[in-house]
Amino acid sequence: MYILSVNSGSSSLKFQMYDMPEEKVLISGTFERIGLENSFYTIKLNGEKVRKEKNLENHEVAVNILIDELVDNKVINSLDEIAGVGHRIVHGGSKYSKSIVLDKNILDDISKLNELAPLHNPANISGVYAFMKKIPNAVQVGCFDTAFHQTLQEDKFRYAVPDLWYEKYGVRKYGFHGMSHKYVSERVMNIINKTKANVIVCHLGNGGSISAVKDGKCIDTTMGFTPNAGIVMGSRSGDIDYGIIPYIMKKTGMSITEVDNELNKKSGLLGISKVSSDSRDLDEKVKENHKPSILAYELYVNSIVGYIAKYYVELGGVDVLCFTAGIGENAPNIRKLIIDKLSCLGIKIDEEKNNECRFGKEGVISSTDSEVLVYVIPTDEEVVIARDTYSLI
Repeated sequence: MYILSVNSGSSSLKFQMYDMPEEKVLISGTFERIGLENSFYTIKLNGEKVRKEKNLENHEVAVNILIDELVDNKVINSLDEIAGVGHRIVHGGSKYSKSIVLDKNILDDISKLNELAPLHNPANISGVYAFMKKIPNAVQVGCFDTAFHQTLQEDKFRYAVPDLWYEKYGVRKYGFHGMSHKYVSERVMNIINKTKANVIVCHLGNGGSISAVKDGKCIDTTMGFTPNAGIVMGSRSGDIDYGIIPYIMKKTGMSITEVDNELNKKSGLLGISKVSSDSRDLDEKVKENHKPSILAYELYVNSIVGYIAKYYVELGGVDVLCFTAGIGENAPNIRKLIIDKLSCLGIKIDEEKNNECRFGKEGVISSTDSEVLVYVIPTDEEVVIARDTYSLI
């Protein structure tokens, strides 16, 4: 059965076509700068990657080209061969705790959550409608980034704010990166061959979040009402004292929208280093003994270590600590900085193994005398989407 996994962003569309249930990837690609100048797309097939310049006016144009590529490359002979299309939808609120077959009524309901994820949900929904129009016979499935965290108990997802804020306006912790946390926690439990285990997953990319997973269920996570909560990120501040916001507004005359933009797009590693939000750029500056970049890394590592320690206590001990996503998978220097600070918890690193686990290589990086196993697990959100879509069909 052919299943398409789709991740529609505000100006991008990523996809992978699977032959299920074997989970064989037939073709994958990314459409970038949709609706902007200099748009293009890349297709990866049989190990070869091809880039093509194309005017991508909107998501519907991208979907039409995608379908043409599937036919031209003889991945499919007919659109009827595509049984389902699974879509990443960032926010499902507290209502959608698992993947669901989509129709217009459900999409209308999901669109009511757009103000909770204004940069993501409208683009996600736009992608769904484009595929509904192009492949009307395929089952469309919504897979929510917030779903994995819906197992949080009330004492973990509530904020100590007026009850009306929660009851009327839905102010609570939702958590994000759910499909990545789900994949990695399930994968590592499969590796250690256990059905019961305490796992901490560190999804460290330009955006970052950490989750505490007990026996396959998430009990806590760092991102909250919005993705800006939790650890320091590439351009997001992470946790701050909320009193800073009105203070800066008074001092600068900035609007709440402008302050929000600064905290989301000009803070984090970028804000401290004044160089970049990309750890690869900071690595070069750290080698040059660039003090702001060194400080940025220190704040970043401290925020991660603090949450790992917190979740260690919440879980009552940890069996496995996992690193995933762009930085988690490819930055052994940052992993070492983090693990060295966790030595008091009996977590120790094997430097040789740590340096080997990069660029998609899965493996254990803890030393033989470490009291906690430490793994690098390349994430695969697309296969989670494909599995859920196949299961629902």
